[in-house]
Amino acid sequence: MSATTNPDPAPGSLAFVPLEANPELMTTLLHKLGLSRALQVHDVYSITEPELLAFVPRPALAVLLVFPVSATYESARLAEDAGAPEYAGKGEGEPVLWFRQTIRNACGLMGLLHAVANGPARGFIEQDTPLNRLIQAATPLPPTERSALLEKTPELAAAHQEAASRGDTAAPDAQDDVDLHYVCFVKTEDGDKDGGTLWELDGRRKGPIARGKLAADEDVLSEKALLWGPLKFLERGGGDMRFSCVALAGALD
Repeated sequence: MSATTNPDPAPGSLAFVPLEANPELMTTLLHKLGLSRALQVHDVYSITEPELLAFVPRPALAVLLVFPVSATYESARLAEDAGAPEYAGKGEGEPVLWFRQTIRNACGLMGLLHAVANGPARGFIEQDTPLNRLIQAATPLPPTERSALLEKTPELAAAHQEAASRGDTAAPDAQDDVDLHYVCFVKTEDGDKDGGTLWELDGRRKGPIARGKLAADEDVLSEKALLWGPLKFLERGGGDMRFSCVALAGALD
């Protein structure tokens, strides 16, 4: 399934070919950019059936959900964002590293960046790689300058283009309007033994959104995390079942 996009980037802005929600392609892209081969992207065949969730190695470090941008979802997003300030976080004190999306049709790439740049997954990024250099450069910058950095990182664009062109389905054009979008959920460790925070990370929002506290033994595929995250999106789907879900977790032997 191909997915995009944030309809908000201005016409004429930099555009990428939408990235297919294909675990193999995503894993190859992340490894090429510098993620350790100890992690890979896995299909999540169901978020409601425990026997199918069991196929994903645990703990899962991030979940990427592809969902249809319905009128119900847009109403809920606009209402929630209306009461939120524009995010201006930067530097080492940030609870998460968040990127605002300004590249058209790049929501899949944004989701992958959010997945590996936050929580325990960040410790699996290898030194002196494109991912490592990008995160080091982005961390001290405010959101607007981070977006400009992404637009001017040729290694990122080249790796994305290679992955997007190798999907199982015909890729849409970079300038196409596609009504599917990616959102990422990660759990950060909050410096105590009691657990961490579930974050919703979407470059189309005003900033990162803390959805609630998770216990130490709960990951992003735990019952509570799914209830606060992907299942909420399913409820707002309006009968449109074009949902797909993948998770970042340990590599299979």
